[in-house]
Amino acid sequence: MAKMEEVSVRAHAKVNFTLDVTGRAGGYHLLDSLVCTVSLFDEVRARRRRDGALHLNVGGADCEHIPPESNAARAARAFFQAFGGQGADILIERHIPVGAGLGSSSADAAGVLLALARLYHIADMVRLKAIADGLGSDTGYLLTGGWARMTGRGELIERIADMPRLDLLLLCPAAGTSTAQCFAEYDRRGEQFPPRTQAAIAALRAHGAGGAYALGNALTRAACACNALTAQALEEAARLSPSGCGVTGSGSACYAVFAREEECLRARAAYRGTAAALCVHTTPGND
Repeated sequence: MAKMEEVSVRAHAKVNFTLDVTGRAGGYHLLDSLVCTVSLFDEVRARRRRDGALHLNVGGADCEHIPPESNAARAARAFFQAFGGQGADILIERHIPVGAGLGSSSADAAGVLLALARLYHIADMVRLKAIADGLGSDTGYLLTGGWARMTGRGELIERIADMPRLDLLLLCPAAGTSTAQCFAEYDRRGEQFPPRTQAAIAALRAHGAGGAYALGNALTRAACACNALTAQALEEAARLSPSGCGVTGSGSACYAVFAREEECLRARAAYRGTAAALCVHTTPGND
């Protein structure tokens, strides 16, 4: 097999359409979440080296907020520790907002693993998934993306077939939200929320975007309490007359679901708030 010298992959963002908190174990919250990747992505390029060195550069949106010890850097080191290799130059061009509940750092880590696997002809997805699970709760899922039900800490993935394409307007506030702070606020509030995930899957399968009334996120009130811009974006999303709307993950981004792409584009044109407004759609998985 001829050696590849350079590969490029798309590291897609994700949206949590439901997020049920089902308990705690080992100091972590246990979740049940309906999730799908969307057409917003970071681009990860990897070029083979010959000297064993590893160089990682990040450009684009929010790149000034990426710590030197990023999930992407940890992913690259873990890959070479597991599989060996001659090193790589890695460039990540960012488009996914940081701290928005869209999986930005997890997407980059998954993208690095996928790029290096393709560069070095590694097909062992079981080992790649094990590495990814050690990097973050969404990273293993984002190796493949698409519609899925995530349980446990996010490492248990059940692929879901026969789900519709959804067109979404993402409202991404300028300030992100700390996931740890959001969960701490959820615990402090002590509120209980009925589970949504199973009903949401059934509603979307039966009614497409019309089933968005069944979506919901147990962290919504906590996310809005932690970040006033999330509360504002959620109110603005609801005023756009979507089929449904909500907060993704622990925020700060919110989404509004529309039946057709044309409706989503009209909503973006009509939006007069301060958040960045992006029209996206759900995707069947990583390409």
